[in-house]
Formats: sequence, structure tokens, C-alpha cells
Amino acid sequence: MRSKLFVPGVRPELFAKALAGDADALSFDLEDSVPEARKGEARESVSALLQSAPLLATAKIVVVRVNAVDTVHLAADLAAVARTGVDLINLPKVESAQDVLAAVALLEKAEAANGVAQPIGLLANIETPRGLRLAAEIASAHPRVAGLQLGLADLFQPLGIDRRDPANVHAALYAMRMAAAEAGVFAWDAAFADIGDADGFRAEAGMARRLGYVGKSCIHPSQVALANQAFQPDAEEIAAARRIVAAAREAGHGAFLVDGRMIDLPFLKRAEAILASADANTGAS
Repeated sequence: MRSKLFVPGVRPELFAKALAGDADALSFDLEDSVPEARKGEARESVSALLQSAPLLATAKIVVVRVNAVDTVHLAADLAAVARTGVDLINLPKVESAQDVLAAVALLEKAEAANGVAQPIGLLANIETPRGLRLAAEIASAHPRVAGLQLGLADLFQPLGIDRRDPANVHAALYAMRMAAAEAGVFAWDAAFADIGDADGFRAEAGMARRLGYVGKSCIHPSQVALANQAFQPDAEEIAAARRIVAAAREAGHGAFLVDGRMIDLPFLKRAEAILASADANTGAS
């Protein structure tokens, strides 16, 4: 899940191109990119796509960002997009466990109506100060919560916090990553609005990867390759991880030396995760 490309639900002419692109995940958006007057139109377009042969055949992770719990749109959104083939519902502006439970109740109803046999997971957006403070509680609210996603523009802009200050970004990334770790779910990085600043995107993606994020959101196809590169383990990392896993098998006990370093269970788990990520992304690179 190195890269997740947002695709406006009101732009169906972009759907086929997104499906044919290199993003590991696609997030079809019914929220911020859709004007209020066109919410129904976007909902219908995405619903039709989700029931199409190309979508059902894709190996990509399929995400739909719906509207928030406190809007009039959520029930209709879920009724339209809770479909077989959807992996995650991205719930924006989550501020409490109660928000999660309210969304789950509506999602269960929509799944039953649409004949969905495999429960759809939730990706909860952390975009407000309260949401960040309660992020671990949000992530633990229901087994359907698979991950947390940071929304830095909504979190920073109303408070006058500089979005481009690396210290500010690191503080928010770290706080949400710890909350995700406490709950045992993954963390997905925020979008980067300056499409022309490839170096800035790379720097922020690198920071997120060093903090243990699984991937970064992309708002333009040009950012997908940057995210894939940033979150793809390089040859040196993979080789080191293989040495650790091999040494663990040979040692048969809790701590052992690899390349002059003492290795124990946390290092082994990280090595196994690197190899799993490399294997998963081999066909997507």
C-alpha cells in the first residue's frame, strides 16, 4: 500500500486511467473533491464503477472516501458504495469512538442490503485536534477499523500551524503513528498539496516511512511513482532483512548477532515486515 491515489467521484472520465495506473490503492472520493450540489451525481458514478467488470477484476486496493458522520450524506453514500470489491471505507473527520460505531451500524445495514458477504474495513481519518487526542480510542473502537489516515491540511490550517514546517509535520505523524501502534492498526500518511514540489513530497514521504507508515496519499498521478519509490524497501534493506531472518532460523533462540549488531524479536519482526512488503510490491512496481 505504498501509494493511494485520490480520484474525484464526480470525474468518471478518470476512472479507467486510475485503474490502469501504478497506484497500489485507489480512493474514489465523495467528500472534499465533490461540490455539495453534485454529491448525488458522484455517488451514482462511483456506485456504477464498483459494480463494473474492470473494478471487480482489479488487484488494487479499492477505497471509497464517504462524507462524515455529521453530514446528511453518509447513509446514502454507504448504501451506494458498500459493494463487493470495496476493501476500505475511508471515514473523514472522525473525532470519537462513537463516530466509528455510528458508521459501522450504517455500513452493516448497507452491506446486508447489497449482499456483501465479506465485511468492509474502515480507514479512519484523523483531521482535528480532538481526533488526534483520541486517535488510539478511535482505532480501537471496532474490529473493522483497519487503519488511521492523517489529514494535515484540516488539522493545521484552521489553527495557523505551518503545514510546510518539518517539525510540525513530524509531531503530528509521530502522535498518530503511536496511536495506530497502540491499537494494532496501520498508519497511512497525508496528502501533499503542492503537486509541483517533488522534492518536498519525497522528503515528507521519507519521514513517514521512517516513522513506520505504510504509504502516502497522492492527489495527482505524478505523485504515485514518488510514493512507490519512497515506500519500496531498497536492495540493501531487503538483503539485510534476509540475513536477519536466516540468522534467526539458525540461532533458534531470542538474541543473536547479525552484521555485528545484537538482534532480538523486535528487529526480527521488522525484518519480516520488510520482506513481506517487498514480496507484496514485486508485482506492483
